[in-house]
Amino acid sequence: MNDTIIKLSRNTDRAPISSTSTQSVAFSHYNNISAQLPIDLNTGKLVAADIAAQAKQCLDNIKAIVESTDHLMDDVIKITVFLKDIADMTAVDAVYRTFFSDYLPTRSVVMVAEFPMDGALVQMDALLSNGEGTHPQAPCELVKVAKNTHNAPIDALSTQTVAFSHYNNVSAQLPIDPASGQLVAGGIAEQTAQCLTNIKAILASIAVGVDDIVKINIFITNLADSAAVDDVYSTFFPDTAIARTVNYVPARTVTMVSGLPMGALVQIEAVVSHGDGTPPQAVEDRHGIVIKANNTQQAPKHLLSTQTVAFSHYNHFSGQLPISPATGKLIDGDIKAQTKQCLENIKAIVESIDHKMDDIVKVTMQLKDISDIDTVNDIYSPFFDGELPARTVFGVSAIPMDALIQIDAVVSNAEGTLPVR
Repeated sequence: MNDTIIKLSRNTDRAPISSTSTQSVAFSHYNNISAQLPIDLNTGKLVAADIAAQAKQCLDNIKAIVESTDHLMDDVIKITVFLKDIADMTAVDAVYRTFFSDYLPTRSVVMVAEFPMDGALVQMDALLSNGEGTHPQAPCELVKVAKNTHNAPIDALSTQTVAFSHYNNVSAQLPIDPASGQLVAGGIAEQTAQCLTNIKAILASIAVGVDDIVKINIFITNLADSAAVDDVYSTFFPDTAIARTVNYVPARTVTMVSGLPMGALVQIEAVVSHGDGTPPQAVEDRHGIVIKANNTQQAPKHLLSTQTVAFSHYNHFSGQLPISPATGKLIDGDIKAQTKQCLENIKAIVESIDHKMDDIVKVTMQLKDISDIDTVNDIYSPFFDGELPARTVFGVSAIPMDALIQIDAVVSNAEGTLPVR
């Protein structure tokens, strides 16, 4: 009998099926759900051009996928809402609250430039808890632990942090002063510091340090602010003497968005390692699971991010730009060449940790021109031999280094990370 944990890729005919992604890909105690557009299953077309109807359709599609795996919407750990117009957030929230009653997942809301289907106003993806694990793991009655602290802003439609098994997901933090409930005074530097201070306060409330973060996603509304964001970011990471000794920084992706809630300039979310696990996993049984960070010379390096950070049964990758690792510069070429370079960089990182592309469970793509999607798909699919990962694709008005595409990934890690003995 093969005792290696395997991923479980599933589609249901109760939700739209794509030829370029799998609806849900479970591995160990999490299930990754592809971004859902507001497509009516019966017609295969977008529902009416009404934001409330489209938001409901996205959530209905997610619910159908969730229920097809014998789960409930209350098993959702995180939802990401992508809007074409941030002004639609109020209407989306009114629909959203009808899908979650007593419990609220972590959440991020951003405004992006385009979606893969013309006329779409909203798109949502999700992360689902998977207590039964995947073969050969035995089902375990793990519970999620959702918490808020008054030392960080509390939102009526999301929980600050939701832990399940060995990971915590932290809701995207806006630069809100928790004392006033308003955006902090100042510019991009002050706003970045407030976002990171809020994350640090949330982690402190659950006795977790900043250096336990494995992945950071930064959303900014102006790429010209990147240098200022980095200056502040570098004062938060590394945070402890141990992390400074090895110069540990999380994996990271920077995304330019068209708008953020409250007119903020920046928003930051985090994925956090959780060695204690959640009940019935006992703290004394955690076996000292450790973070394993890895860089390879075969892919581009960045001073403020690690290419891949593994913890327990997952690896989180930094966003990969079409940079030649030999020159450290953006390659010459069109969208075809740039897509291939991004995927070659990801493949190099995957192989440097003794994995293969088919171990990827989730891919997120940003495109400067959403009309390039067919060309991207032609390059993308041949990189995989088995079922395609779950996937989220959206258009942005700009990408770092003026690239045409950026791709990041989440990879299964069957061997886990070593315990400290």
